[in-house]
Amino acid sequence: MKKKTQQKLVFVYNANSGARNAFMDSMQKVFSPSTYDCKLCDIIYGVVSENRTWKKFRQNYQHKMVFLHKDEFAKQYASKFGYKFEFPIVLIEGGNGLEVLISKEEMDGLKTSYGLIRLLKERT
Repeated sequence: MKKKTQQKLVFVYNANSGARNAFMDSMQKVFSPSTYDCKLCDIIYGVVSENRTWKKFRQNYQHKMVFLHKDEFAKQYASKFGYKFEFPIVLIEGGNGLEVLISKEEMDGLKTSYGLIRLLKERT
């Protein structure tokens, strides 16, 4: 993928928004991590706070980043084209609409925030 400028990265969690959902997700991470289904959440957040390595990268990164839960994504990007993505995912929004930058399959293969950072640097 060629270098892109002035584009927005859209990170979509495989989780719904809201305090109750956040609490339930945290409990699942602690008590049943093997069944937790949001690798993006797992990589950039611990049980309650943002990973320090990721946070530093995010704060200094050249591209605008937007983080949405899947219900928020569905509302914000509802269209007649009906985007159909598997979550979690990282999309890039530019002149051609939304394009997949990091797929669910790739995300599921990542182990740490370093892997996510490496992919972002390579592809943007």
